[in-house]
Amino acid sequence: MSDVTMSPKTPTFRPGTSDAEIEAAAAKAAQIRRTKVIVWQAVILAALLVLWEISVRLGWMTDLALGMPSTVVVRLWEWITQGANGTPLWYHLWVTVEEATIGFVFGSIAGVLVGVALGRNAFLADIFSVYIKVFNSIPRVVLAPVFIIMFGLGLPSKIALSFVMVFFLVFQNAFQGVREADRSLIANAQILGAKPWQLTRAVIIPSAMSWIFASLHVSYSFAITGAIVGEFVGARYGIGQLIAIARGSFDGPGVAAAIIIIMLVVLAAGWIMGRVENSLAKWRPKPLSDH
Repeated sequence: MSDVTMSPKTPTFRPGTSDAEIEAAAAKAAQIRRTKVIVWQAVILAALLVLWEISVRLGWMTDLALGMPSTVVVRLWEWITQGANGTPLWYHLWVTVEEATIGFVFGSIAGVLVGVALGRNAFLADIFSVYIKVFNSIPRVVLAPVFIIMFGLGLPSKIALSFVMVFFLVFQNAFQGVREADRSLIANAQILGAKPWQLTRAVIIPSAMSWIFASLHVSYSFAITGAIVGEFVGARYGIGQLIAIARGSFDGPGVAAAIIIIMLVVLAAGWIMGRVENSLAKWRPKPLSDH
């Protein structure tokens, strides 16, 4: 008879259970939990789609806003097979992703560098804090027409807006992460003779990585928002331009189809960021979860 007993929530073990049996039981419990999560996610999604479809068909909602799932699927298929506004859908998507990704990369790098620099230098932080507060108080989306006037309807204006959307978010987390670094580790490193740049590279930045990755997980969605808003204000191509045209022609399914495309891109970016974080932070213990 096996020494391992399974309960609906957690595995329990009798005395004498081997390590292999414990690991197998834990893996089975984790797999059961993942399956339950996926099933419930699918059920909730299906319920929301059915409710959406019924609400429009019964007149509880107007189809001018977002259409209904059946018409949204038709519009997506038309865009995939026939293109959107005379241009292949993949090109619109590529333009938006390119704008957002470039803005995200440069905004993240600048945010980390400036955040770490000011976090390590209190004198510079005091000097620039007032300027950062002033610029951070400006709603970034209102800069879209300014950047379009400055840089035109092409790529640079959308990159600039995505950059600004990302920079302040990453900067704030990097700055706070540096300030929250473990003082005991810093003191020990200094006692061992670590130079300032060694202290920053080996102690400060690793301590702030959790803060930095927390901002990176959400900052790509901000980069996409910047690109979409810029395209919405003025562009030749892009998902934001598709939204603007669909809205102007009261094409609810077109608006919903564009939103779904954006959601899928952001989810894919979040998954990639999670994989990158796991590969760069293998030293960090896995979070506890209820089984």
